[in-house]
Amino acid sequence: MKEGLTVILLTCIMLTTLACVNPAVKHVQQGDAYVNQKKWDEAIGEYGKAIELKPELALAYSQRGWAYAGKGQFDLALADFNKAIELDPKLVDAYSHRASVYHAQGQFDLAITDLNKAIELDPKLATAYSNRGWAYAEQGQFDLALADLNKAIELDPKLVDAYYNRGLVYNGQDNWEAGITDLTKVIELDPTNLMAYNDRGSAYTNIGQLDAAIADLNKAIELVPEYPLPYYNRGLVYKEQGQWDLAIADLNKAIELEPEAALAKKELAMAYYARGVDYGGKGQWDLALADTDKTIELAPKFAMAYSLRGFLHNQQQKWDLGIVDLNKAIELAPDFAPSYHNRGYAYTNLRQLDKATADYSKAIELDPGYTLAYYNRGIVYYNAGETALALADLNKTIELSSDPDLTEAARQRIAEIQSKK
Repeated sequence: MKEGLTVILLTCIMLTTLACVNPAVKHVQQGDAYVNQKKWDEAIGEYGKAIELKPELALAYSQRGWAYAGKGQFDLALADFNKAIELDPKLVDAYSHRASVYHAQGQFDLAITDLNKAIELDPKLATAYSNRGWAYAEQGQFDLALADLNKAIELDPKLVDAYYNRGLVYNGQDNWEAGITDLTKVIELDPTNLMAYNDRGSAYTNIGQLDAAIADLNKAIELVPEYPLPYYNRGLVYKEQGQWDLAIADLNKAIELEPEAALAKKELAMAYYARGVDYGGKGQWDLALADTDKTIELAPKFAMAYSLRGFLHNQQQKWDLGIVDLNKAIELAPDFAPSYHNRGYAYTNLRQLDKATADYSKAIELDPGYTLAYYNRGIVYYNAGETALALADLNKTIELSSDPDLTEAARQRIAEIQSKK
């Protein structure tokens, strides 16, 4: 017993001596503690002290580089990683960390080269396979990506990032069921993983399981209420369901949280537009106009919005306003037949019959099956005394139309014309 106690005491004395001889290690350890708390500046300060005490300590440079990377100061990070590798060419973490910075910069070939080296030095480093797999995925090399991610999971069956990355690869290949399976595993291993809920919600959306999608996106929002992406994605689901009010509320929230989110603004514009169409279909012209105004505010080059607003002005007999909007719609989308038809209708009501005829004719040129344009042009011809042309258009309406009300109206007009011959 006494001999064993002596060995333990001697070991303690040796460790104490090492700590005294190499106090730089204490600064590295303290820096690591700060990194775990994401206190980047404090960590950088501690690693700097370690380097002052021991300039050849490669680990201190590597860890300081990681702290710089945490702050997004990639040039400083790379300089430290390079120095660490110069001092210790076998320091695996330096290659792995430098690869992460290259990846963040979109330099995937350099990231893969560093991860190759990390794997060469430590063939069982699961994170290196996971990260290399994601780098391959960014390059569209999905077979290589999946091989690496499978290997990472084989080496570490609890590596959350590997399941998450593989789930995203499967989703990127439209293999939604496999993606959902991997993202479910991520959630099992890390129930607070915001992005797993968000991305699984997107996968559910793509296979039409909209209630499951909303449940996941609700959870993502519950976990991090200030993150805009789940609001955006949930807004798209509500939009798919035709729940315009909920869609607009979520997309507005996404933009509130990220004011420069161009994609969210585009989708919000489409939601206002769709709700405007819905209001218009119900004859709620003022509400439809308000939504169309909002659409144009968000998407000032969206031709369909101007075309819709022109139609809505026509419904309120604001013919001049309708023409202004329809002019803009035609300027932005000169091949959209309804814009010409609706402008023709406005000109008809302003008794500018030559312009009306030209617009109806253009609508028919663009869409030879446009039955309402034939009908309205027939009425203009009739009012202009062009009986033969009027009858031709009204008969064409009957020939093409599947709308019984329009067909009946054309027959009545033909009977009226023939009765006056």
